[in-house]
Amino acid sequence: MPKRPSSPGRVRAARQSARVTVASATGFYAALYPLDQPVVAVYALFAPIALGVLSPIPGGGRDRARTVLCVLPIAVALTALGTALAVTTASAVAGMLVIGFAVSFAAAYGPAAASTAPGLLLFYVLACFPPYAPDTLPQRLVGLLTGGALLVLCELLLLPAPPVQPYRARIAGALDLAAASALAAAQGHRHGPERARRLRKEGLALRLSQTPPASRPTGAGRTDRGLAQAGAATRRVLDQLARTAERPKSATAADPLSEALLRGVAAGCAATAEALRGARAVPGPEALEEMVADFVAVRGRPSGTGRDTDAKASQRLLECRSDLLTTAASALTVQAAVAVAIGGRRNSAGLPPEQFWYAEPSTTRLLTLRLTGNLTLRSVLFQNAVRTALGLGAARLVAGVLDLSHGFWVLLAVLTLGRTTAGATWSTVRSAAVGTLVGALAAGALIFGAGGTVDVYAVVLVPAMFVAFSVGPIAGPAWAQGLFTMVVAAAFSQLAPATWRLAETRLINVLAGCAIGLMCGVLAWPAGARAEVRRSMAELLHAVGPLVQVTVVAAVCASGTSGDPRPRGGAAEESLRLTRHRLRIAEGAYAQYRTEGGGDPVDGGPDWHLALNCASHAEIGSHWLPRQAYGPAPPDAVRWARESVGELATAMDRAAAFPPGGVRARPTPLPPEVVSAAPAPVLPALVDIDSWLQTLAAELTAIGGRGPDEPPPPVQGGGTDPAAARDATARTGR
Repeated sequence: MPKRPSSPGRVRAARQSARVTVASATGFYAALYPLDQPVVAVYALFAPIALGVLSPIPGGGRDRARTVLCVLPIAVALTALGTALAVTTASAVAGMLVIGFAVSFAAAYGPAAASTAPGLLLFYVLACFPPYAPDTLPQRLVGLLTGGALLVLCELLLLPAPPVQPYRARIAGALDLAAASALAAAQGHRHGPERARRLRKEGLALRLSQTPPASRPTGAGRTDRGLAQAGAATRRVLDQLARTAERPKSATAADPLSEALLRGVAAGCAATAEALRGARAVPGPEALEEMVADFVAVRGRPSGTGRDTDAKASQRLLECRSDLLTTAASALTVQAAVAVAIGGRRNSAGLPPEQFWYAEPSTTRLLTLRLTGNLTLRSVLFQNAVRTALGLGAARLVAGVLDLSHGFWVLLAVLTLGRTTAGATWSTVRSAAVGTLVGALAAGALIFGAGGTVDVYAVVLVPAMFVAFSVGPIAGPAWAQGLFTMVVAAAFSQLAPATWRLAETRLINVLAGCAIGLMCGVLAWPAGARAEVRRSMAELLHAVGPLVQVTVVAAVCASGTSGDPRPRGGAAEESLRLTRHRLRIAEGAYAQYRTEGGGDPVDGGPDWHLALNCASHAEIGSHWLPRQAYGPAPPDAVRWARESVGELATAMDRAAAFPPGGVRARPTPLPPEVVSAAPAPVLPALVDIDSWLQTLAAELTAIGGRGPDEPPPPVQGGGTDPAAARDATARTGR
């Protein structure tokens, strides 16, 4: 039973229905009656339906109108291609397979491309059916363009949808809060749990799942990649500042070095927020980067306040400074990502180039990488495209071989009723079959009662469209199919004399489409993302273990100066590349898993979102940790680091099997004897490594699904309680 939509949802559906109904009816009636052009009328009718109902284009009125204008040339090309390939069933089926896959796979480019795929496929479906009539192509294109133009006008002028807040505005608001919180921390003010809750709430609002589809920066271009990275880094800043606000004592305010860096973080966040709103030029990260470099160079020195006279106090001070460095590194990432996204910067500005790898490649290269990265059987986007192509190809073959009248209804049923799991497909087609049966009976009664009186159908069509397009999308497939049956009966009865058998034909074709869609749902990845998310998360954790190991080895063994990029060997480069690739695949699987109704955790099972965050923080640490060390470290420190990271990597391999109850990861903490023997320039880097490993271990332990779903409480020494580490973000942002 579909969830009853909210009142605003019903209002939005009614307004959209009004726009589509006016656009479709205007083009249809104008072409059919004054101009006597039935071919033009058909395409003028279906163009707004394809791009206004079948394609849930996100955004406000201007955004939707812009998207429709952008895809109209593609719709023209698909219509022309379908017209040419309709010469034989074999050519039409081959074209359906190729175009079905290509258009569906374009969902990898982002929400706009994904939303328009069903509508664009309808244009090829309409054109590739008999009769083969290439001479009617001009009329088809005129109808298509007329319907598209009318839809654009209606989106702009008739009850236009309100604009959607852009993602950059959300980031700007979060950065304002971060700036105020950092300044308060620098001044020694503490607001405790209240401020921490506000910071975490603002961070959760930046999650893409909490963002309207129109403003999600999930595209393949440089701007979307930069804004997505800026949003993730802003969430880390907020989470880290929340932990600072929860500290019982103002350690940072008593430390002049920490106070100065916090003020720099506040200034950087405020300037970036203004740039995102367009109030000033986009600032580069150079100023904050210089402050961070100065801080790293002297952070091993005493505070000068007399509070760090013994070894334990000194180590606590280093841990606080390490946490602050984490916050500053995240703020630096925000500034650099925004500079790439909207400031036109094409380099990483002295920051780790691997972290901003998308800054230099051309847009064409970035688009190609997005597609090739998903050309794998493990990608849910690839699976969905294959499933859609096979379903549409089979439907076109059946309709052609059996010579079904109005056979495109078979493909339309496959296109609109297919789901990503066999269970969801069965539920949908069962409801659709019942709805179509009721609709066919009603349509048959209408045709029988009206006889050959065309005026009756002309009067019924407009209210039928409005009700179908406003009720169908929110009431479920039974209502949608039943009401749309009335629409097509009223429309096609005006194009040619009709009998009650038109309703019978509609019922048979929809049932055939239901059967084909169900068959594809059963044969092609029937479990959908529920099986793929487990597999992709396991592969991701297997990739993260080696990445963490090579990162720690580079941090404790390599020599150099802070801020200089570490030489990266072949193993490190390959580990980072593999982790990044598998992280992208796992994110796609998780996103679809949530659309299928999956949550975290299920019956005490794994927390998939936390697994993604664990991998993301491991990737970020691989960029930053090797840059902070003044190596090489003493042999005892190297031995500890290798043993500790080895324990964590082994735990990650065990966790990849997702055993019941999860895995408790316990890397060896930094021993006191290593702390006392470590040279002053090396000790801060060792503290960084220990903090990073302990945080990853806490997240890895929490993946098992135990404990309440709430932020992990801070514990003595700046660590995290592994049993409660269920927060979506970790305190380590490196």
